[in-house]
Amino acid sequence: MKPILPGAAIGVLGSGQLGRMFAIAARRMGYRVHTLSPDSDTPTGQVSDLEIAASYEDLDAVRRFARGVSAVTFEFENVPAATAAAAAEFAPVRPAGSVLHTTQQRIREKTFLESHGLPVAPFRIVRDAAALETAVAELGCPCILKTADFGYDGKGQVRIEAAVDAATAWEKIGRRDAVLEGFISFAKEVSVVAARSVTGEYADFGVVENMHRNHILDLTVAPAAVSVRVQERAREISRAVLEALDVVGVLCVELFVTHGDELIINELAPRPHNSGHFTFDACVTSQFEQQLRAVCGLPLGSTAQLCASAMANLLGDEWAGGEPDWAAVAAFPSVKIHMYGKMEARRGRKMGHLTALAGTPEEAARMVMEARRVLRR
Repeated sequence: MKPILPGAAIGVLGSGQLGRMFAIAARRMGYRVHTLSPDSDTPTGQVSDLEIAASYEDLDAVRRFARGVSAVTFEFENVPAATAAAAAEFAPVRPAGSVLHTTQQRIREKTFLESHGLPVAPFRIVRDAAALETAVAELGCPCILKTADFGYDGKGQVRIEAAVDAATAWEKIGRRDAVLEGFISFAKEVSVVAARSVTGEYADFGVVENMHRNHILDLTVAPAAVSVRVQERAREISRAVLEALDVVGVLCVELFVTHGDELIINELAPRPHNSGHFTFDACVTSQFEQQLRAVCGLPLGSTAQLCASAMANLLGDEWAGGEPDWAAVAAFPSVKIHMYGKMEARRGRKMGHLTALAGTPEEAARMVMEARRVLRR
């Protein structure tokens, strides 16, 4: 299969910050970028060659969109399977719609991983209140009830502390298909962002440590302070996931590290990931350029990390006291400012991020947290 070369147009389904950074990487390499989503003046659209505002369910619009590009990729995994199928009639879709179909729904994802011998938390499929009651009895408490679909940044999750709370939890998630997971007592949360090419070439960005606040990623430190055994095992698991799914593109594997240094897969994201944003500044090839290379059938780039790094998210909360003090942040010579072009700051909304580059992960983390602190007037 011939590679898709610079000058070609690449289509992106979705229009948030992940697509924006993908478009920046693609345009730097000489590609054109078209984006389709229900919105206009979007983070991706602001730096794309063409922005199309259309519903993902408007399959005729999707087909017209796909006719105008050489390949289609995603920056948002909750695109309907029918949308991916319609696009695939006219252009290669990478990762394939089958990858999206598996990973965008927790029942399918957990079942797939378990069937391939990959480590997941004990779980039960829940489709009604009676099944939830049985599942809680089998897994014990505490446990976590998660909606089967449309869950991210902690949305659609309820912790059940005692069996008597099951009925209330079922109501809270809207009595929808769900997965009940046994509670994992973990020491750290880590992730591996990896890529796989059309020829099966694999590359990853190593293991990074993630800290969350209110279920939203707050800080990523790269590389993670974990044992060599954990590093090797995490990368082995990630490769097995991408190969089992036959991924062409980028996928992030989020994992729990237990107190015994065992690894449990938490979730998969079939796209670049928030925890991989540091690669834009700290690595030879960013996760976004890697996505482009994979989608276009090019060889993958080096994932070598040039120095230790830490990334801190900037949520809309930072604007509560007025416009942040950008000059104060710019006074940190080794901190990079990334803004997503979103017009309205809202609490919990990802508006941008800061990345610090340093000699050690600890120094990078200290620096990025201090830079974010002085941002607040």
